[in-house]
Amino acid sequence: MNALPPQALLLAAAVFAAGGQVLFKQGSTGLTAFAAALNLPILAGLLLYALGTILWIAGLSRTTLSYAYPFTALTFVLVLLAAIVLFNERPSLTELLGVAIVLGGLGLMTLGHSGQ
Repeated sequence: MNALPPQALLLAAAVFAAGGQVLFKQGSTGLTAFAAALNLPILAGLLLYALGTILWIAGLSRTTLSYAYPFTALTFVLVLLAAIVLFNERPSLTELLGVAIVLGGLGLMTLGHSGQ
């Protein structure tokens, strides 16, 4: 992981976090809190979160917190896309506009900062 730039690590962390959310949704349908502890999708989601945390820490070790933290906003975008594709959810126009603003802000932040 030492050869990877911080942006790649932070992006991967966001992907794993979003994947964890998708698995949580998949596994949570009709479950009680106690049954969730033995549910395979939920356990897999926890594993993705753990892997994402490791990648997040690796990314933080290579850049500033103020640069890294906005990458967490990517999880909103990725979860929305997954909800559309996997769960047939239909976002409103304002939700799509919000995602566009998040991506635009992240793009501006990335262009305007050296990452160190």
